[in-house]
Amino acid sequence: MNRSLQRHRLDFLDHLSQIRGYSDLTLKSYDEALSEAFSMMEVEMIDKTMQFDLMPLRLHIASQKATTISRKLSAVRSFAEYLRMQGLKVELLADESIKVPKTLPKPIPHEHIKEALDLASLRERVVVLMLYTLGLRISELAHLKIEDIRDGWVRVKGKGNKEREIPLIDTTETVLNRYMAEAHPTVFLFEKDGDRLSENSLRYIITKLFKKVGIKVTPHQLRHAYATALLNNDARIADVSELLGHASMATTQIYTKLGTALKLDNYLRSHPLCKGTNETE
Repeated sequence: MNRSLQRHRLDFLDHLSQIRGYSDLTLKSYDEALSEAFSMMEVEMIDKTMQFDLMPLRLHIASQKATTISRKLSAVRSFAEYLRMQGLKVELLADESIKVPKTLPKPIPHEHIKEALDLASLRERVVVLMLYTLGLRISELAHLKIEDIRDGWVRVKGKGNKEREIPLIDTTETVLNRYMAEAHPTVFLFEKDGDRLSENSLRYIITKLFKKVGIKVTPHQLRHAYATALLNNDARIADVSELLGHASMATTQIYTKLGTALKLDNYLRSHPLCKGTNETE
């Protein structure tokens, strides 16, 4: 959990105690529910709106009792409402339905990513490739240090300080080496005036680049594209789960469902009997 969310969580619990007068037992229940939620759900800041993607959490608790699921989701909703009371913009994704194709960002087709890479500066190319060929979260990329990249592998510290190692493909390693030789970063891979580049700055780089090819793309969509591409090409779900840094394979399974939905959509658009034609008449 990042420091900002941790601070808001503590303030929220204090609000429940001091203003709402909740008992210690109820406070403990809220605290445990939020801790579990933050360890599972994806949190993104997009256009000054904090987005909580509840899909991984809902899949994680799907086998639990309905009353338990309702209580845990209610805690997240109450926390979101508290943040809105503080003047923050908060959006809950997958709050009402867990139908995967409607709640997951669609992966960006490879041809669009290739088109963007052809137009990219060296730094832009590295940002895209690190997200698309390593499946990093934007927060992980922002905190990536030079010392974490060695011998064709990248060591990533993800949620809950859980570390994982991801292999660099040759294309990415070649561009990365060229970038480091020209940019001379000292501590973090992406820096400005001696400090690491912020998540918002990296997000802006992505937005600006893909605007050139006429589409809106978020860093998280590149992570989705990475996962979907691996699974659609027969990678083992356990391996993909480890590469993504998921706490549970149930979270990774949402990408297999998305891949199936995309294949069905392609079929419905491609097969002549699905086009409303008169071939059968």
